[in-house]
Amino acid sequence: MFRRRYKMIYYISDLHFGHLRCIKMDKRPFSSIEEMDRILIENWNNKVNEEDDVYILGDFSYKSKIDPVEYLKQLKGHKHLIVGNHDLKLIKNQEACHHFETIDYYLQIEDQKRVIYLCHLPFAEWPYYQRNTYHIYGHIHNDRGETFQFMSKKERALNAGCMINHYEPVTLDELIKNNQEYTKRGE
Repeated sequence: MFRRRYKMIYYISDLHFGHLRCIKMDKRPFSSIEEMDRILIENWNNKVNEEDDVYILGDFSYKSKIDPVEYLKQLKGHKHLIVGNHDLKLIKNQEACHHFETIDYYLQIEDQKRVIYLCHLPFAEWPYYQRNTYHIYGHIHNDRGETFQFMSKKERALNAGCMINHYEPVTLDELIKNNQEYTKRGE
């Protein structure tokens, strides 16, 4: 018997579609831009259904020879962009903007009765920080420098960088687990 799956909410950041330098910088396991882009799209579409919401926490594509519209057309789900520092060209592209349900610089949402504050940049404190809200961010990729050291001590601050989250959109629970595992590997 077929059971309908509930609408899911996913998070991902710093995809950097089309960005060659990111492969080396992040030590991504891809031999080319084409391989990286193909696997990112496959991973996304193997997990996300058309009715699901995906919050992209910035840096969707960068320095790509391919128009971001071509990537967006291939990705399932309702896409919500939280603008990153490398998305300024993207948000000037009217056709690309039509592929997003929402475009914000920061946003507060609720996911399974948990309040979440979304922004591309990591913050030391965020709205309702003292009330057990979550902060999901990107920007620092898988860098283990000073910002990572600081943010990893914040229990409810979660890095949505695709390289930490197996190059696929993840649920809040998966994001929590992946961040805990990533932090432990560095200890």
